[in-house]
Amino acid sequence: MNLQQVRHVDEAMTSRHSVRAFLNKAVDPQIIKDILTVTSRAPSGTNTQPWKVYVVTGKKRDEMVERVYKAQVELFTKPELASQYQETFAYYPETWISPFIERRRENGWGLYSLLNIQKGDKEKMARQQLRNFQLFDAPVGLYFTVNKVMGIGAKMDISMMIQNVMVAAKARGLDTCPQAAWNHFHSIVLDVLNAPENEELVCTVALGYADTDDIINTFITPRIAVEEFSVFLDE
Repeated sequence: MNLQQVRHVDEAMTSRHSVRAFLNKAVDPQIIKDILTVTSRAPSGTNTQPWKVYVVTGKKRDEMVERVYKAQVELFTKPELASQYQETFAYYPETWISPFIERRRENGWGLYSLLNIQKGDKEKMARQQLRNFQLFDAPVGLYFTVNKVMGIGAKMDISMMIQNVMVAAKARGLDTCPQAAWNHFHSIVLDVLNAPENEELVCTVALGYADTDDIINTFITPRIAVEEFSVFLDE
């Protein structure tokens, strides 16, 4: 691989970020197939390739959005229903500690400040939260599942595959937003997908062309320095 190729790969990785406003522009199905073809080269333990991807567009995409959006709206008025919508695995810790809680807050309030959402403004917060379940208007929803019989390693495998999808999409002029929020509504999602009972929803990714005129897409999260998360051992 020459230096120019390295730069192209680096650019695809470093320019990728979570896009939260998409254009009403269809994505060529062949491009999606190409992305999934190259990203299937992601590593997996003993080459189990445990991933399954549902590509949802058109009327089926609209049905998915309508049902999950409605469920979230109902939760706002009837929080006691939350027990019906529990994720199958814990994405976040029960108790947050430093420095992770500070990074989370920085991320959340950085986004809200950009949107002029003040602390305590529950109505605006709820409205922004609901955008998740509209796929931020992306024309394509990618739903990633694994077989329930597989162990935690399968989630590591599919996570690497998902990262490949996002980088390959960026290299083709597309943008993405990975969303764990949908996991709470896995029962609805899997029903719409007509997925077998032995499958577990791991992640949802919105895919499409970014609306570069929307201010929300100017939000870029910071990254800590290499020295803060790396340990080099030589002796």
